[in-house]
Amino acid sequence: MVLRSVSCHLWLPSSFTLTIIFVSDKLTGNEPLSVLPLNSLPEESIGRAHFKLCDRLKLEKKQRRMCRRDPGVAETLREAITMSALECQYQFRFERWNCTLEGRHRANILKRGFKETAFLYAISSAGLTHAMAKACSAGRMERCTCDEAPDLENRKAWQWGGCGDNLKYANKFVKDFLGKRSNKDLRARVDMHNTNVGMKVIKAGVETTCKCHGVSGSCTVQTCWRQLQPFHEIGKQLKQRYETSVKVGSSTNEATGEGEISTGRNQQQQQQQQQQPLPGLNDQIPRTMDLLHIEDSPSFCRPTKYSPGTAARKCYKDKNCDAICCGRGHNTQSREVTRPCQCQVRWCCYVECKQCTQREEVYTCKG
Repeated sequence: MVLRSVSCHLWLPSSFTLTIIFVSDKLTGNEPLSVLPLNSLPEESIGRAHFKLCDRLKLEKKQRRMCRRDPGVAETLREAITMSALECQYQFRFERWNCTLEGRHRANILKRGFKETAFLYAISSAGLTHAMAKACSAGRMERCTCDEAPDLENRKAWQWGGCGDNLKYANKFVKDFLGKRSNKDLRARVDMHNTNVGMKVIKAGVETTCKCHGVSGSCTVQTCWRQLQPFHEIGKQLKQRYETSVKVGSSTNEATGEGEISTGRNQQQQQQQQQQPLPGLNDQIPRTMDLLHIEDSPSFCRPTKYSPGTAARKCYKDKNCDAICCGRGHNTQSREVTRPCQCQVRWCCYVECKQCTQREEVYTCKG
C-alpha cells in the first residue's frame, strides 16, 4: 500500500467539515480504520488539547460546545470523518465517480440532489454514529460507557472482555450534534431523510455477542453484549441502497395542506414528468430505508465542476474499463513487478518467501 497525503473535506450535516489525511491508492477493504494521532503537545497543555482541535474544526456554536465538553468527542469526530472518507472511496473504487472529495467537486455535488449526494449524507451520519458508539465502549468518552448499563455490570463486562457498543448514547449525540433542520422544502427533507437512513442502517446491524463462563466451558454463566457490524458492512449496505435510490418529487397533502415527499408509480412516469411535482393521491411513500434523490446524476465522464472525469483512470479490462472509460477506449502498459511468492511457515517462528518477478498489464482510460 502506498501512503499519500491528501487534503480533503467530507460533508457532515450542519456545516461540519474537517480536513483529513487519509490512505489512498490501493484499498483492499481490510485496512484498519484507526484514530489519527493528535499532534504532539506540551504535557501541561494535554488536558485542553481537545479545545484546540475543536476550534480547528468547522463547527457551529452548539457543535463546538458539545465538542469541548468531553475530551473524547474531538478525536471521535476526526475518526468518523476518516472512516467515512475511506469507506466512500472503497465502495466507489470501480465507478466513474470514485468519491472525489477534493475542493470544488465535493462542494458542488453537495449543492445538488444527486444519488451521490444522498450517499454522502448517509455514510457521514453512519460514520459518526458508529465511531461514537465504539468510542463509548472503548472507554474514550467521559459521558458514556458500555451500552448504558449500570456501573457494576460494566465492570463485570470489562472483566469478561465483553462491552456493548453504546448505540443509544451515539444516536442521541448525533441527533443533538446535527440538530434539527428546516423541512419546509423538498431538498431539506430529502437531506434529513438520507441522514436518518445512515443511522438506521447502523441500528439494524446490531448483533448480540455472547461468551460462556464455567467449568470446562459448561456455559453455566453467560455474558452477552451488543456489538455493531464492521463499518465495511455498513458501507456495503449503503452502496446497495445507492444503487436502488428512489427519485422523488413533492406533492401536497390535501388533508393537511403540507408538502410531502412522493414518488411516481413507475420509472417511465418519473422520466416523463422530470422535475415537475408528482401527484400525491396514489403515490407510494418511499420506504424508510430507501435513499432518496431529486435529480439525475451527471455522467462523470468528462471534467466538470462535479468531478475530474475519468481520463487516465486505472481500470480492469474484463471488469469495468468499458463503463469507466465511457466508450473512449483504454491504453495498455506492460510493467515488471516483484512480489513475495511460495511462502512457507518455518519453525519457529517466521515466514520465508521467495521473490517472483512477473509482467503485468495496467489499463488506463483514454482522454
